[in-house]
Amino acid sequence: MSFPEIVPSRKLSATVKGLFSALGKEFVTGPVEELTLTYEGIPGDVHAGITRKSGGREPWYPRGTEMRNERQLTLLSRAELAEAAANMGVDRIEPEWIGGNIVLDGIPMLSMLPAATLLFFEGGVTLKVDFQNGPCRIAGASIARHLGREGDVGLALSFVPAAKRRRGLLAWVEKPGTIRSGESVRVQLPEQWIYPAG
Repeated sequence: MSFPEIVPSRKLSATVKGLFSALGKEFVTGPVEELTLTYEGIPGDVHAGITRKSGGREPWYPRGTEMRNERQLTLLSRAELAEAAANMGVDRIEPEWIGGNIVLDGIPMLSMLPAATLLFFEGGVTLKVDFQNGPCRIAGASIARHLGREGDVGLALSFVPAAKRRRGLLAWVEKPGTIRSGESVRVQLPEQWIYPAG
């Protein structure tokens, strides 16, 4: 078996272009000027917690199993949302409609950043990327509702293929603190490789 090619680590930069929090029971978020983060994520947010209960995304556990919460924050790109909206045939998708927490500008194909990427925010916060966020019909239904088309099942379901690999990233807090709109972000990608088959 041949050793895989190793792609060296690299650095990118970004800017915070929007901050949002879900302080109610719904995943839909609302705009805020800053996010104060603890090791649990955003205090009071629907996705806050060191741990969470497993669901349909973790079929290897019985539903409701307590597990590490790697879904504390959702990172989005407006450019990717615009592409997904065009694929759905709608004029826009707003980050808060699908539970976005941080909108970042300056990184092409944000959703393709690899797992273990570190984001170092100007104010001192560090986030670690877990993986891509998979689009689902629940987020699609929220989009349809916000566009005045509640109950449009076809539109809701179209979000899944339209936003595949454009739905943003899931991240968790490695170093807590406060993030403010307009902050610069240093992005550190890890070494990458494809594990060989066979």
